[in-house]
Amino acid sequence: MEPSYKFDEAYESPIIGVDEVGRGPLAGPVISAAIILNKEIIPEGINDSKKLSKKKRIIINEQLISHHSYAIGMATVEEIDKINILQASLLSMKRAILGLNIAPKSILVDGNKLPDLEYKMYPIVKGDSKSVSIAAASIIAKVYRDKLMEDLSIQYPGYYWEKNSGYGTKQHLLALNNLGVTPIHRKTFAPIYNMLN
Repeated sequence: MEPSYKFDEAYESPIIGVDEVGRGPLAGPVISAAIILNKEIIPEGINDSKKLSKKKRIIINEQLISHHSYAIGMATVEEIDKINILQASLLSMKRAILGLNIAPKSILVDGNKLPDLEYKMYPIVKGDSKSVSIAAASIIAKVYRDKLMEDLSIQYPGYYWEKNSGYGTKQHLLALNNLGVTPIHRKTFAPIYNMLN
């Protein structure tokens, strides 16, 4: 099933689509994007960011950030370790929504939990494969976070974040054993927690 604008039209507009990226990695922040699509110029090929090639994501992202209203929200590694990854994800979503400075009629949020806001919000499980607004938000969040992890990999070389985006790949785990833990690693996540305690 591909996300469609038809799905979104069942909700009162203006509609904000919200998604987050980076719940699973061992390193780096969690990033959310919130977007209000201009339905006159929706790019072709919008889908769940995980279903698109990196090249395709970057092309669609360029079109989205050029012609649509969007905002990015972030929760830091410190916040993730302090309040847990679920709460940090919801916090990053809240920051993205508030970053738009628009009073929406409907907010479509990927997943089954909602950030703490007074708007009309709808949790949509597997939303990035149903709602074009959520799918668009997933692309923006993914491209933004991947670029952030690429930049951090220059600062902390050897962990292959430019390839693994902070996820616990074999290379990343090997680097953790050889190079140790960085300030960008999530200290409450196994195996980092186990290395430190």
